[in-house]
Order: sequence, then C-alpha cells, then structure tokens
Amino acid sequence: MDLFEKVRARMGEDLGKYAEIGHHYLAFPKLRGAIGPHMEFEGKPVLVWSLNDYLGLANDPVVRATDAEAAAQYGFAYPMGSRMLTGNTDEHEALERELAEFVGKPDAFLLNYGYQGFMSVIDALTDRHDVVIYDQLSHACLIDGVRLSPALRLSFRHNDIAHLEERLERAVAHVEKTGGGILVITEGVFGMRGDLGALDKITALKAKYPFRLLVDDAHGFGVMGERGRGVPEHFGVEKEVDIWLATFAKSMALIGAFVAGEAEVIQYLRYHLRSQIYAKSLPIALVIGARKRLELIRTQPERLAKLRRITQLLQEGLKKAGLDIGPTESPVTPVYLSGNEREAIALVKDLRENFGIFCSVVTYPVIERGKIILRLIPTAAHTEEDVQRTIEAFTTIAERLRTGYYLSEGVAI
Repeated sequence: MDLFEKVRARMGEDLGKYAEIGHHYLAFPKLRGAIGPHMEFEGKPVLVWSLNDYLGLANDPVVRATDAEAAAQYGFAYPMGSRMLTGNTDEHEALERELAEFVGKPDAFLLNYGYQGFMSVIDALTDRHDVVIYDQLSHACLIDGVRLSPALRLSFRHNDIAHLEERLERAVAHVEKTGGGILVITEGVFGMRGDLGALDKITALKAKYPFRLLVDDAHGFGVMGERGRGVPEHFGVEKEVDIWLATFAKSMALIGAFVAGEAEVIQYLRYHLRSQIYAKSLPIALVIGARKRLELIRTQPERLAKLRRITQLLQEGLKKAGLDIGPTESPVTPVYLSGNEREAIALVKDLRENFGIFCSVVTYPVIERGKIILRLIPTAAHTEEDVQRTIEAFTTIAERLRTGYYLSEGVAI
C-alpha cells in the first residue's frame, strides 16, 4: 500500500474523522481576547473553563510587564544555541536554583518543553538491563518515553498497589540476572480524571523493593500541597520521590519545564538529555518570566486559596446537582455523562451557542464508546458567579441528554 493511501485510510479511523464537521469547533478552536475566564469564540462571548492557568497568572499586569520588559531587552533569540554550547546564562541557573529550593530538591535542570523533556529523561536514565514500571493511565509523554527506552517495560493498573507489587517482584527477578535497576513511573495529578497518584503507598514499597520513583507533577506544581509545592508535599513524601518533573504550562501559564532530584543525577541529565543537547536553549525572556511567576507563587498564597475556593464551590455544586465528577482530588474537574458521539457534538454546541460556556469535550475513541467527559479547569481568575452560571447550565444540558433531546431531528450538529 502507498504510504499516503494508508494515511488517508487512518484519517477516518480515529480523531481525524471529526475534522470535516468539527475542525475549528471541536478540534483546533480559536479563542480570542485577553486570556482569562471570559473570552470570545466564533464571534460570541464565552465563559471559558479550558485554560491551564490555575493561579490566574497569564494576564496578571505584573507578569505581563515582566514579560514585555524581558522581551524588549533580550528579544526571543537570546541566547543562541543549546545550553551545553552557547545557550547558558546566569538567569537560567538562577531559575534552576529557585525551582530546586521550592520543590525541596538539591538541584534542577530546565527543559524547553515538558513533553519532549520528560520523554528524554526516561530515555537517559534507563538502558536494556533495567526495568521500567509505569501506571497505565500515565500521560502520553511518559508512555512515549517508555517506548523509547530499551528497558523491560511493564505497566500496572491505575493506582493498583497490589498489581504494582506483582510487577516489582518480576522486576527484581529480572534485574538480579541483568544487573540493572528499576524505575517506577506515575503522575502526581492525573490530568484527565483529576485523581492523585498513590505516592504515599508507592513510596512505602521502597522499604521492600529496590526502585527509584519518577513523578510527573505537571498539574500538581504550584497547586497541590500546603504551599503549592506539589503532590509530594501533599503526601509528605518529598524525599522519597527521586525524579520530580513539572511543566510551566499549568500553574505558571508559560512554556518550559524542569526536572529536579539529587545533584549528581541532575548533573548527569545535563550531559545526557538529547532533547536539550540538540535543541536551542529556552529564551531568556521566558526564563525571566518564569522567575517572576515563581516569585508570585511563593509570595502570594491568596492565589492558591482562591483557586481552592473556586474548585470547592464548583465541585460541590456539580455533585449537589446530581452530576458525576468521579474521583477527582484536585482542581481538574471532569463531568461524566453517557451518550453517543452525535449527542456529544450537539451538547457541546448547545453549551457554547446557547449558554455561552466553553469547555473541553472528550469522547470516543479517546474514551470508551457511549461515554462523554466535559473537562473543567477552574482557576483563581474565575468568580463565584461564573461557578453558579456553569452549574445551572450543566444541570440543564444533563437533563436534556437524559431525555434524548440531543437525538432530536431538529437539533443540528
């Protein structure tokens, strides 16, 4: 078969089949206006619940001014080259020290992007003698990193500690023969469901099995824990987490990421991460912006308090209205509904066109057929009025879905 013929065939098998009816609407939509809860979509104002701006920093005047001043002074080309060759600066190293201190690790190393960086960390840490054991619901960047690794790859059922123990027993037997090591991988906050990785139970297994633990805390950094230091702080297991990964894309509303851990391990990664060695350094304007954002996270705890208040009101209100938000333990708020793909499309159009509410929708083939997830991301910039309006709208659309309204011939998709 011709390669392009195969591509055309695949386009109709997965998410690509929605392109004809959903491009720029369900997929690749264009939100316009100042970043925040109230933006514009298709020429109409909408209340937005789909922005990863947990602490409301994206459009903060101080942040915007810092970004503008840094861009004016340095542009976005400086520094040129990779960090290893010509792309290192005092600002980069200062941010790394500040990040390490914030998350309670001896050292940290900046990554250009979370996705490529996290993949590269797994690749650099493991070889064919090792075993990698990962939670089945881990983010795609972790799964792809595992695929890159030549290690023996084992998965365990989501947060199933008994199943993880079975995998660890097999891993121990394997490395006794190969002389390798064991890396366990999970997430702090699972971004689709909002529940937490069982870090307390996983780290307890260290007393019985010889493994290192890598945690992707993209949705926990700046959000979870008493001071926003992440899910390890939430569980009080900061020292037991060996490799701690986080992005700037969620709580900081910025591009970039970092890996934190023991100083010798981080220094090893500086010299072995292919995604950083062979890529241009993170622009200094972004680094300066990240330093300012981290300063505000440290010095303005009221942002985290506001996020938690909005999250509580939203989640309690949805549950009181009879809606299923699953096992979430974080701001990530999925609303689980039952319906086919046609109903999902009609429901989303109803939400956006008639209620002026924009949120992400997930349906088959990402999840099982007959299920719909509406995913809400509350932020410190949302108001109590935003929450009340949303609960009322969701109560109505859930009732319409239950009664078959979205299957009616008069309801267009």
